[in-house]
Amino acid sequence: MKKIEIAKQFLSDNINLFKCPACGKGYKKINDFSIVCPNNHSMDISKKGTLYFINHKVNTEYDKKMLVSRRKLINAGLFDGIINKISDLIPSGKQTILDIGSGEGTPIKKLEENRNNEDSAIGFDISKPGVNLSTSELSKNLFYCVADLAQLPFNDKSISVVMDMFSPSSYEEFNRIIKKDGHLIKVIPNSNYLIELRRKLYKDDHKKQDYDNTKVLDLFMEHYPNAVKHNVKYTFALPKSIRQDMILMTPMHWGKNAINLETDEIENLNSITVDVTILDNKF
Repeated sequence: MKKIEIAKQFLSDNINLFKCPACGKGYKKINDFSIVCPNNHSMDISKKGTLYFINHKVNTEYDKKMLVSRRKLINAGLFDGIINKISDLIPSGKQTILDIGSGEGTPIKKLEENRNNEDSAIGFDISKPGVNLSTSELSKNLFYCVADLAQLPFNDKSISVVMDMFSPSSYEEFNRIIKKDGHLIKVIPNSNYLIELRRKLYKDDHKKQDYDNTKVLDLFMEHYPNAVKHNVKYTFALPKSIRQDMILMTPMHWGKNAINLETDEIENLNSITVDVTILDNKF
């Protein structure tokens, strides 16, 4: 099947999840390859098999080269420990899962492979290059779209699980879309996250060698005081073939005071620390 046909099938099965950005009404039907709301506002499914809920130009630091490098690292297993823990936290049975800031789409795809379920899973990102790359992973249960975190195109109380890995949050929107008994699962880095890379890139800037998650953690707990914290920490062995991609996949390499690493320094980066806190709030 063509991408546009796969996307049409997903939307036919899950039309109740989406709402019209023009009037806020839930979409009700599909005409040919367009979704239509009760006020006859329509949106076309692109040939790449996605919906563009943002039609103005967006500035994003994630270009295609960076996204491809990220995909290589995630496919190699960089985030497997995180994804496995998230999978354990999600209740069994069919869920509607939304990945916030899904990038090039690999984390939500890996989660769905892990669950081996009949979920309805959606990834969205503000980056059109990221979403267009994601659509290589379309399936009858997995869909991607371009959307804005501040104005999510989903109906009230329509999502079972919101997964937020290293992305900004809109707690007002999360509260609106998550079902009763649903879950908000947010992943934030701890001080030792990618520490080997930080020390190489910022060897002369000690303040940037560590990451402090206190503000992000405190804000989350302010909104959700009953949330449960799970610490996940492991060392990932970096295959030599993707060590350059490890540098490219993160914005760290173009930060102020970042050092341009020599080839031998990159080749000596044979392992990396993944150290995160996973926050789980049940509604």
